[in-house]
Amino acid sequence: MTISPPNSFCIPVGTGAAGRDIAVEQRPGRAPGMFWLGGFRSDMAGSKAMALDALGAEQGLCVTRFDYSGHGISGGDFNEGTISRWLEEAEAVFATTSGPQIIVGSSMGGWLALLLARALLRRGSHAHALVLIAPAPDMTHELMLPGFTPAEHESLQNNGYIDQPSQYSETPYRITRALIEDGAQHLLFGGVIETGCPVTILQGGQDPDAPPAHAIKLVTHILHDPVTLTLIPDGDHRLSRDEDLARLKEAVMRMVEARG
Repeated sequence: MTISPPNSFCIPVGTGAAGRDIAVEQRPGRAPGMFWLGGFRSDMAGSKAMALDALGAEQGLCVTRFDYSGHGISGGDFNEGTISRWLEEAEAVFATTSGPQIIVGSSMGGWLALLLARALLRRGSHAHALVLIAPAPDMTHELMLPGFTPAEHESLQNNGYIDQPSQYSETPYRITRALIEDGAQHLLFGGVIETGCPVTILQGGQDPDAPPAHAIKLVTHILHDPVTLTLIPDGDHRLSRDEDLARLKEAVMRMVEARG
C-alpha cells in the first residue's frame, strides 16, 4: 500500500502587525479525524504528533497538525504569544477540517483543546472527543505564577518577562507578562467545564510540571460529560516513551470507534 505524505500549506491569521502565517500539515483520510494541539514551546514534528500522524496513515484517518505562531516553522514571534493568540490560530486551522474531529491536546494544548471545545459548543457544534495528555488548563495561574520567586515577580513587572531554565531545552523558556495577563481571560477552574463530548485524560504519576493533582482537579470540573482518567504511575510530563505512545494510540482508537 502506498501512503501519500500529508498536504503542507500555510494559512494567514490576524491582520496588519498581528498577521502571521501558520504552517499546517494535513493528512487526508476518513473521519473522525485527529486534530493535534501541542504544548508550550513544542512543535508538530514532536514524537506524539508524529505518532498520531503514523496512526492516521495506518488507519486511513485524517490528521491535522500545525505549529502555533513563534513555534516550529510558523511565522510570528514566540514572545508575542498568548493564549488568545494561539487559540485564534487553533480555531483558524480547525476551520480547515471537515467532519467529526478528535481533538488531542498535550500540556498547554490540553487547555487550548478545552477552550476550542467550548467555542465549538457556543457555535452549536461539538468535538467528537477530547484526548488530553498531561493537560495544563489555567497553567498561567495554577502552574506558573505560584512557583515564581519574589525576584521573578519583580522582573515580570519591571521587565515584562522572566527566563526560566527548562529540562526540555538548552535555552531558557521566556515567560512574558502578556502571557500571564492574557491567561486570566481564559481561566476554566471555578466553574463547570463543558466539552459536549467524551474526554480521555492520560496523566503521568511522576509529572513535575502538570502534576496528577492538577488532572484530578480538572476531572472535578467536568460534570456533564463522560471522563476517563488514566494514571501512568511512572510516567513523566512528556509521556513520549514507546509504551506511552502505544497508550495514546489506543485511547484515540477507542474514540474513533465510539459513536459521536
